[in-house]
Amino acid sequence: MAKVALIGCPDYDLSHVKPALLRGFSYFGGVETVFPKEKRILLKPNLLTGEKSERAVTTHPSIVRATAEILFEKGFTVGYGDSPGFGSTVLVAKKAGIYSSLENLKVKMEDFNRKTEISSQLGLQNRQFVIAQALFDYDAILSLPKLKTHGLTRITGAVKNQFGCIPGLLKSEFHFKLPDVYHFSRMLVDLNLVLQPRFYVMDAIVSMEGNGPRNGKPRFMGVLAFSSDPVALDATLSRLIHLDPQLVPTCVEGEKGNLGRWQANAIELTGDDISHFFVPDFDVQRGSVEVYKKEGVLRFFRNLFLSRPVIDPDRCKKCGVCVEVCPARPPALEWEEKSSVPKHLYQYCIRCFCCQEMCSHGAIEVRKPLIRKVMGKYSEM
Repeated sequence: MAKVALIGCPDYDLSHVKPALLRGFSYFGGVETVFPKEKRILLKPNLLTGEKSERAVTTHPSIVRATAEILFEKGFTVGYGDSPGFGSTVLVAKKAGIYSSLENLKVKMEDFNRKTEISSQLGLQNRQFVIAQALFDYDAILSLPKLKTHGLTRITGAVKNQFGCIPGLLKSEFHFKLPDVYHFSRMLVDLNLVLQPRFYVMDAIVSMEGNGPRNGKPRFMGVLAFSSDPVALDATLSRLIHLDPQLVPTCVEGEKGNLGRWQANAIELTGDDISHFFVPDFDVQRGSVEVYKKEGVLRFFRNLFLSRPVIDPDRCKKCGVCVEVCPARPPALEWEEKSSVPKHLYQYCIRCFCCQEMCSHGAIEVRKPLIRKVMGKYSEM
């Protein structure tokens, strides 16, 4: 049975965060039990892109700092790293406040641009990956995800956090090759099976709802969540925000791949009372999962009904990031003049929502097409 510990924490003050982390680890025997033989631990926060910590885009610096201190005090060597969706790790870590929070600690920031191949027979779909070479310099990964909404996978949490171990724009290739959300989620599960992170600590003190994972709204939840099972962790946090884990593709595929368990009767909850942390009105997509099909005679009609990224011309700053990160081939965005707003070509759009994810101005949202809205109203009559 999977174990998940929920520990309340009122804010990000180190005087509150560190005791909460120590309490959480204590339900698993402490960090010495979590890492019985390993001495070199790599912290893997979510460093999506460079934003100030109060925007809840990245794992909060106090979580990274306090975790590093706890490991140092027990004699571990500690490093950290991630490959952001856009920008360098150094710049993103500085903007998010993580770089400065670790300056006076001997925590090495690893270069995730150096690449190496790794293979495993554990994967169901993907058995070979190109990952950051720095991962081989450590004995174990301690994943520090941030709970946020996500246009493709509903939430980004423990399972998806390891996607940042794939260097740079190689991540975009997976979006192009695997536009089906379940195939993409299966790849994330396989990646976890290859990397085998030892433990996960979810930052949900302040999460992100709405137009995540970059432009949503911070939402206080007041909880840190701990587990060695990323599927159980994501499923538990999904229940806290009134989202059925069966509608979270990484949970469904995670169980199929034997990465973990999502059913409530397969999870032992410990720590503080779960009822303290429910946020039933959390703004997250709770409808049925939409599956994009790259090929087939019904593709044209399917695309008419699928949710799509939409650019708000009043918010768009014409920076071109959406055009740059689009993995579709041919590109699903055209930008004839840099003084104009880019235009989506939905016949090529694979619904990966990379443009929405990486827009730094909150100008792109995932919306239902008009025909879906009309049909929805008609069905209610």
